[in-house]
Amino acid sequence: MSDTISKAESNQLIAGLPENESRLLLQLCEPVDLIFGSELCEVQTPQQHAYFPLSGWISLISATSDHQPLGVAMIGNEGMLGASLALGVSKPRLRGVVHGPGVGLRITASQLRRLLRDSPALQSALRRYAYVLMGQLVRTATCNSFHEVEMRLARWLLMTHDRASSEVLPLTHQLLADLLGVQRSAVTIAAGKLQRKKLIGYCRGQIRVLSRKGLEDACCECYGVQTRDHALQFAV
Repeated sequence: MSDTISKAESNQLIAGLPENESRLLLQLCEPVDLIFGSELCEVQTPQQHAYFPLSGWISLISATSDHQPLGVAMIGNEGMLGASLALGVSKPRLRGVVHGPGVGLRITASQLRRLLRDSPALQSALRRYAYVLMGQLVRTATCNSFHEVEMRLARWLLMTHDRASSEVLPLTHQLLADLLGVQRSAVTIAAGKLQRKKLIGYCRGQIRVLSRKGLEDACCECYGVQTRDHALQFAV
């Protein structure tokens, strides 16, 4: 096995499987680089692969013809891109775009479907994860409707920090504006407030987390809700 596959247990879904089922899964997976900006699935196009990130993260993006794209969820090493395949859904409703470069494991959709027939633990894990991911989508909709940009920005920075291996996050104001569905100027104002509170630093397209605790205090309740949801996913 390659070095990437030997580190597969850094993905929490894989790590939680019984040894025999994780072994069968890994035999069908191939290592893949998660390259910034890569689109891993498209709306209403049959999904060809599922991805298990080992590092980096993938944003789920909703888009309409008359508005900029909106980030609605994030996937890192706690989950996978393609959980809907476990529900029998092959055409995603959201785009999957790499916004945090890293490495992962990839399996074809057809191989995953066949594996699910004989892997009850994998089937259960993916269904639970699909439920948790749905909760993240609902929470984002709630957050976007009721909370100020500064709180929403703090939440997205915390979500990114959870999935990054560094205090420095490769996030530009424009990317954050796209993810939050607001104008760049709104992100600049909100980020400036967080900077003045000495919670983050910003330089040349990178945000440095200076106070994790401060960001948690500046965030709305939505981050804590989805964190508890993820914890429950692995407690079952």
